[in-house]
Order: sequence, then structure tokens, then C-alpha cells
Amino acid sequence: MTQTTPQKRRCERNRKRSKRRAIFCPIHRCHLDSVSQKYRLFADRPGQLMERGVKQKYALMLIASKTTVAIEGEWLEAFWCSECQETQWYHVAKTGDRTYQVSLAPDVLWQQVTGVIDPQGNPSVGEFTRRQSRRIGFHGVKDFGAI
Repeated sequence: MTQTTPQKRRCERNRKRSKRRAIFCPIHRCHLDSVSQKYRLFADRPGQLMERGVKQKYALMLIASKTTVAIEGEWLEAFWCSECQETQWYHVAKTGDRTYQVSLAPDVLWQQVTGVIDPQGNPSVGEFTRRQSRRIGFHGVKDFGAI
């Protein structure tokens, strides 16, 4: 028996819990599970703001006054896809109340994120120091046998 009235079932009407984010794999269209925190994007050049619909004059004023501007509704996040059986980093853009646009995160966007480690490392750190820091049993100066 189907109802023709627009009434919802009581359990659906009284549900106060937030629903799962509707973020789907762009390849398989299956639900993606988050496995990391959100890394917000920041703009440090007027062109980055103009790509997102900000007028040139306003973008120049913002960058001149604040040096970096947080981009609302966009972030990088790692998701697990049950079809691919792997974790991928995605650029997520919120397009509506509960709708998102998801695409694989290009390398260019990693330069606009704070709180992540640069995969190339700090260029001012020498190769020896970089190798020593990656050692599992690293004990600092004691490893050199001088003490």
C-alpha cells in the first residue's frame, strides 16, 4: 500500500542525526569513506581567487591586505574507495547544501594547503640529515659514536 500524500514516515520525520556526506567515487560512483582530516585551501595570488569567480580588483585588494585568503568550501581529503581498494587524495568542493564535486587532487593544489609535509622536503636540509631523520632507531648525536 503506497501513500499518495506527501507525508513521510514517522522515523524519517523525527530523525535528528546528521546524514552521511554524499561524496562518491568519480570512477565507480560508490560511496567514499574519509580516512584523513580536511586540509583547507588558501589563495596567495590574485589569479587563484579569480579562478573561483572573484573580480580582479577585489582579488588584488584581498591579497594586498591579507597575503593569504582561506578558500571557503574547498579542501583536500583522503578517501578510501571500496571498489578500487585503495586510498586516494581528492580535491573536494562543496557545491550545495549536501552536494560535493570530487576530483583527484592535482600537485598544484598541495602548494595551497597548510599543515602538510612537502614530499620533496625542505631544500635547505642536507641529504645526510634527511637520511638520518628517516632512520628507525634514530638516537641523535649518540648514533655518531663520538660520545
